Amino acid sequence: MSLFGDPRYQWRETYFVLFRSERRPTLAKMERALRRLNPSFTLLNQTADEQGRFQSLTLIAPDDFAGLDISYMEGQEVIDETEELIEQLAATESSPEDRQRLKQLTRMDARFDVYHFEEISEEEFDDEEDREELLDPGALLSVLELLAKMTGGIVVDPQSGTLF
Repeated sequence: MSLFGDPRYQWRETYFVLFRSERRPTLAKMERALRRLNPSFTLLNQTADEQGRFQSLTLIAPDDFAGLDISYMEGQEVIDETEELIEQLAATESSPEDRQRLKQLTRMDARFDVYHFEEISEEEFDDEEDREELLDPGALLSVLELLAKMTGGIVVDPQSGTLF
């Protein structure tokens, strides 16, 4: 079950980690890396393909009042969407380093979709700002960095058009 179906969590944002499909980790390697990253993470709903390669999982980060749904995609759909993303990013990314990273994206045929959720407390808050103080992006940022390192990938925030 995804966090999308859990009323205790509200979707906040989505990030992509784009990489070459041959760099796809196994589920066992992914689990070990996430547990080393933060032993307080709870991993749920882990799935793998027939070869044991990572397919999806849900990560709960209780200290950050957050959860992540991470799923793997590959193939022509990813290639087509990446081409569209490159066109959008090319209009805003101007540094030589960013242009080089955009060029690298043209060779990427797989990605992790990382959905970031906020755990909604039972307590009532006066306004959105009070609730924002609970959500810590630490888990999200550390997981994105880990996924990029594991795959040699590039993190993209498609909403803001930013490369990490």
